[in-house]
Amino acid sequence: MKAKYNESFIKIKDILEAIPYGTAFLDENFRVVFINSFLEALTGYKSEEVKGLDINQIIKTNVFKELIARLRKEEKFSIEGDIINVHRRKILVKITVTSLSQGKNRWFMLVLEDLSLLKDKSLFLPQFGMDFILGNSPAILKIKEMLPIFANSNATLLIEGETGTGKDLLAEVIHKLSPRANHPFIKVNCGALPEPLLESELFGHVKGAFTGANADKPGMIKLANGGTLFLTEIGDLPFTLQVKLLTFLDDKEFYPLGSSQKVKVDVRVIVATNKNLRQMVKEGKFREDLFYRLNVLKVQLPPLRERGDDILTLADYFLKEFSEKAHKKIKGFSEQVLKVLRSYKYPGNIRELKNIVEYAVHVCSDELITEKHLPEYLFTAIKEEEEDQQQTLAKDWSAIRTQKIESFTWAEIEKKRIIDALTSCRGKKTEAAKMLGWARSTLWRKLKKYGLA
Repeated sequence: MKAKYNESFIKIKDILEAIPYGTAFLDENFRVVFINSFLEALTGYKSEEVKGLDINQIIKTNVFKELIARLRKEEKFSIEGDIINVHRRKILVKITVTSLSQGKNRWFMLVLEDLSLLKDKSLFLPQFGMDFILGNSPAILKIKEMLPIFANSNATLLIEGETGTGKDLLAEVIHKLSPRANHPFIKVNCGALPEPLLESELFGHVKGAFTGANADKPGMIKLANGGTLFLTEIGDLPFTLQVKLLTFLDDKEFYPLGSSQKVKVDVRVIVATNKNLRQMVKEGKFREDLFYRLNVLKVQLPPLRERGDDILTLADYFLKEFSEKAHKKIKGFSEQVLKVLRSYKYPGNIRELKNIVEYAVHVCSDELITEKHLPEYLFTAIKEEEEDQQQTLAKDWSAIRTQKIESFTWAEIEKKRIIDALTSCRGKKTEAAKMLGWARSTLWRKLKKYGLA
């Protein structure tokens, strides 16, 4: 019976870790059995440290008396109130409580949702530097939902995404929303300097450490003390420096170049890359232990081509921004331009869209941006893509003819292409969409159309 209980408890821990909100599991006496990593980030307490403590020692809230009173009477309810975390920061939360029973045993599950960002709408204004957060595509809504978790945590955060998707902006926004907002935000590009200079840039050096070191120099890590260190292009970090960074992440201490004295700092580390670090680990180009140390919290920024109508939302915002700067009264885009903007794949993502709109504003002398105001390369790229799709269709037709399959309708051919792509990609829809040359939203629509969803 004990083995079954332990097995059930392990499953409960897994379930709580999968919930994207701070979650606590309590016994019948309101003592902590387990809290998930999201609640650790929200409160600042570790699960192992608080096990067996009364919940009021962890969730210090102004509605605690009402919470306990309702816990004794109701099976499920929600309540809003403030909590004070270990850093003495007040956070507005919604607490949802569920009572669970198994035989004579009774437990409680508390789910805490951070409402502070939702209440302060000014944080989502574009002037806050959150261009990438404009839009309502599923991936962006998920990132908005997770922002409080990322901001309130001291854990290392890995941001992945293609060039131009907004990795630098996201890192800075997370810093501005965090308890470290009044301390430095220091950015270091790991691919911008040769190894010796990069080591000195990060860790600093003492006088005489090398030729030309005429004075002590604090590194970027020391300058970021109390704040956030943002390491962009982490995939370009030289292998030897990966060892030193790993040691620093473990100990929060390091030796400046040429020094025998350790420097201890309090720094939150965020890293970003447009490379596949997991693949680099397989190829022996990135240390496996460092990869897992960096991959504590992770966010994947979607490419612009997979964000559907967010493209037009961003285009409208950039149009307003550049029109005001250029003192022009441009009302919007023509229908033909909107079609082009929807069709283009944006290898440069948001940065490229921004440049396209800026170019159009500068060359436009009318009240409406038309096709003649767009860069010529857009039409060339779209034409080449259409030609590639036609070649793919021709190959599909050839294969069908070779297999002597007759009387296929276009819908049947398209359905077969989708099934083949999903099979080839082992069911991964994002990869299948890329293989088919479609946006992910287009693939979803086709899956529903042919009853494959």
